[in-house]
Amino acid sequence: MKSSRNRHNTHPDAGKTGRLAKTESKRARGRPAESTGDNFRENILNSAAGLFAQKGFQATTVREIGESAGVTAAMIHYYFGDKLSLLHAVLEDNLLPMAQAIAALEQNPGQEISGFVDLLTGMCARNPNLIRLITREVLLPGGAIRELFIENFAPRLGGALPGMIRRGQKRGDISDDTQPEIASLLVMSVCMFPFLAQSLAGPALGIKYDETGIKQLNQHVRSFLEKGMQPK
Repeated sequence: MKSSRNRHNTHPDAGKTGRLAKTESKRARGRPAESTGDNFRENILNSAAGLFAQKGFQATTVREIGESAGVTAAMIHYYFGDKLSLLHAVLEDNLLPMAQAIAALEQNPGQEISGFVDLLTGMCARNPNLIRLITREVLLPGGAIRELFIENFAPRLGGALPGMIRRGQKRGDISDDTQPEIASLLVMSVCMFPFLAQSLAGPALGIKYDETGIKQLNQHVRSFLEKGMQPK
C-alpha cells in the first residue's frame, strides 16, 4: 500500500461510486495540460490531510491549505472543487490502494491476518495524519465523511477481516471460539491505537517510533493477535 507521499500514479474507476465518481469527473473537465504535475497535486493533498487531521475539517479553510501547499485557494477550487471534495480526494488517494492490497491478500491463504497487520501498521507509520483524520471525521460524532467512508471504504478495508477470519477457521488456523466481527474490531484497534497515542506513548512508555521501533511494534502486534486466535 502506498500513501499520498508514495502512491500509485493512477487510480482505476472501479470502486468509485456516488459522490466520489462525480467529483473525479468534475475535476477532470477543463483541466489545463500545463498544470497536471504529480508534485502539484501531492502537495495539496498532503497539506490538506495534515491540516484536516490537526484542526478538523470544519475549522480548516481552503486558504490555509493553499498557503501550506504554496498555491492559491482559487487553484485548489479549480482542481478539486469545494473543500469537501478535496477531503474526498485525500481519502480516495490513500485508501483505494489500501483496499486493492487487502483484496490481494486472498491469494495468500494462511497469511491474511499477518498481511493485514503489516498493511495497516505500515500505513499508520507512513501517514499518521490519515489515521488522525479518519478518527476525527469518521469515528467521532458529527464526522464530515462518516457516510462516505461507510459506503465506499469500510467494506473493503476492515470489513474484509471477518471473511479472512472465517476462512482461517475453516482451515483450522484460527480457533472456532473466535468471534469474527469482534476479533476484527480488536485487530484494527491494536494496529491503529499505538499511532493515535504516539504523543503520549513516546514520553510515558518510552516507545520509539523510528524504523526499529515500528518494526518491533509490528512484530508484537502480529504475535499478540496470532497467539490470541490460535486453536487451543
